[in-house]
Amino acid sequence: MSDFYMVITNFFSEGGFFIYPIGLVLAVGLAIAFERWAFLTRERIRNIKAFESFLPLLRTTDMDKMQLYTRESQAPVTRIIACGLDMMTVSKQRADIENAMNEGMLETMPRLEERTSYLAVLANIATLLGLLGTIIGLIGAFTAVAQADPAQKSELLSSSISVAMNTTAFGLIAAIPLLILHSILQSKTAKIVRSIEMSAVKFLNIMTMHRLIEAGITRYIEKETGVERTEVKEIGDELPAT
Repeated sequence: MSDFYMVITNFFSEGGFFIYPIGLVLAVGLAIAFERWAFLTRERIRNIKAFESFLPLLRTTDMDKMQLYTRESQAPVTRIIACGLDMMTVSKQRADIENAMNEGMLETMPRLEERTSYLAVLANIATLLGLLGTIIGLIGAFTAVAQADPAQKSELLSSSISVAMNTTAFGLIAAIPLLILHSILQSKTAKIVRSIEMSAVKFLNIMTMHRLIEAGITRYIEKETGVERTEVKEIGDELPAT
């Protein structure tokens, strides 16, 4: 255990100045990853609970209670459904309500994706800082070797290069977990978005089933052939003859 501690201590002490900014980048990235993980986990649980509580109201089609619930709840899924309910007071067309809910989704998405992209940026910064530290270390090593005794040049050069490579190694040590965390958080965000979209579709389908939303589709039988046809009915169109 003491040998491992000595190796780590020597690694950082011999790594040069750039070890410290890389360490700072790693600390900031881990802090962001932890905050995003906690936030997304909380939002996922809150969405599930909110929609489970809202579903009985949705099946009763009590508009007043549904609007009251969505105003009191802060879950993203209920805020998006609230946009649809507000539009239903103006229009019963499914397309209009979908557009209103899509607008709510666009307002919600930035909060879910906020700061996650910073992890990829910080991983790149850590890698570049490691390379920069190595290059500067190599420049200093070759400068020192040029002025050293010829008998010591080989040993001095090898030890200087070993120290200079520490920053590249630490840069990669910092970058790899940050990239992994970035991928995990992106996947977690995508799952939450898909669950919200699924809940929004359930809301639209149940409202349509209860005839509170006009789907904009009219079925009719052609007089000549007796074949059933489906026609999309726009606002203002005349109903086809039956």
